[in-house]
Amino acid sequence: MAIKLDWKQERRWLVFFGLAVAAAGLVRYSTQGELTRFSEILLIGGGVLFLAGLALSYREIVGFFSIRSSRLGANAFTITLLVLVVLGLLNFLGFRHKKRVDLTSEQLYTLSDQSRRTVADLKKDVEIIRFARTPDQTFKDLATEYTNAGARVHYREVDPQERPELARQYNVTHMNDVVVSSGTHNETLSGTAEQDLTNAIIKVTRDAVKTICFVEGHGEKSLSSGEGDGLEGQDKALKNEGYQTKSVNLVSSGSVPSDCNVLVDAGPKQSLFPQEAGFVSKYLDGGGRALLLLDPEMDPKVDSVLDAWNVALGSNVVIDASGVGRLFGTGPAVPLVVDYGASPIVQNFTGTMTFFNLARTVAVKDKGKSDPQTTELLKTSPRSFTVPNLKTKEVRYDPAKDQAGPLSLGVAAERKTGTGADAKSARLVVIGNSAFATNQWAGLQRNGDLFVNTINWLAQDEDLISVRPKNPTNRRVILTETQQRELFFASMIFLPGLVLISGAVIWFRRR
Repeated sequence: MAIKLDWKQERRWLVFFGLAVAAAGLVRYSTQGELTRFSEILLIGGGVLFLAGLALSYREIVGFFSIRSSRLGANAFTITLLVLVVLGLLNFLGFRHKKRVDLTSEQLYTLSDQSRRTVADLKKDVEIIRFARTPDQTFKDLATEYTNAGARVHYREVDPQERPELARQYNVTHMNDVVVSSGTHNETLSGTAEQDLTNAIIKVTRDAVKTICFVEGHGEKSLSSGEGDGLEGQDKALKNEGYQTKSVNLVSSGSVPSDCNVLVDAGPKQSLFPQEAGFVSKYLDGGGRALLLLDPEMDPKVDSVLDAWNVALGSNVVIDASGVGRLFGTGPAVPLVVDYGASPIVQNFTGTMTFFNLARTVAVKDKGKSDPQTTELLKTSPRSFTVPNLKTKEVRYDPAKDQAGPLSLGVAAERKTGTGADAKSARLVVIGNSAFATNQWAGLQRNGDLFVNTINWLAQDEDLISVRPKNPTNRRVILTETQQRELFFASMIFLPGLVLISGAVIWFRRR
């Protein structure tokens, strides 16, 4: 029996067969990621079959579109096709020109001021290299924020198995290692958070490492101590920002060591010897920078230094009677500060708090003097006052002897020393408390930032002073058992039941 083929019907199928072949070639190309010979044959062959089918079915196609229903369908198809083309074009432009919007209230996915300033002010090219076989989209997004913030930052991913020589060059020993490189300086990240990346960029772009010297020999807070009253946390914070730290004994060294970029005396429990105070004065007169954290109820014997810098150290203890500290589990002997002076040290502290466990007043002695330039950094609430000490059982304000708030707890001072090429900017910061920087208190609100920002300003690294990485606000909703039951009945019984009843009413009415 002979099979009779309908040529008109067959040539129509030629159009659909050509489209199918071309689509197969396109799918094969997209999955393989490269245009192989076979994919090329499928694409070209499918296109030829499709065009041939259109040419052979020309009259039938024209006749089909002459029908009114066909024209309407063609219009709908054309509009749909145009919408898809526009969406595809917008998607392509979005892919080529990415713009991320951070809608979180704390801007958790936006670089901090510190990071953006660090990257924007770079004078050297920095390369961020991630050695891995599989991509990490989260880290890639973070690295992209850096490349967008500064033209000198570049990011790439390298497979260490395909490029072993590059892995050896950067001393990469583990998969997923991230290296930050600038010139001959390389730094392997210990973590992949924003703070880790910014600190690495600071380290590799600095020409010299600055040294922060901590005075010892008078019962000062210990750099290496992990106890509550130690400074181990701040020691790590300074090292993370590219500084090196060391302890110095002024008596044994006979002066402030010449390699000290900043001198810190954190909470001495015994007085300094007169010659030690002289060493500090000479260091400042030569353009040095120092931070004195002086707790109450002891005499540090540094009057000669403070008088020369127009700083008045109070022989008192500050009491905060506002009661706000109770919200944080502290008492009246822990003044809370929300009022800050006009200094780069605290420029971003507006609306935040710092706490000082047992503090004394530190104020500008003569506000009429212009040399040195002085700023009162920290002001307590109007409901604070001073007392001579805490040795009495009942602490009361005595207008005849005590001062009423607001009270200054810290002063920053600056003056120019030398002339011409030898001119330097000497800086001094005095705060009437050392506990705020310790392991126990540094994590509370902005205490840790205050200490690190002060060191940044003293070391003339103002570009590093800013808000550090943010933590998400706890927005968990805690429900009682009654509220949980009410929520269950509302979501699982009431609302579904209301929908079912509404549907039944509409169905009966339509009948």
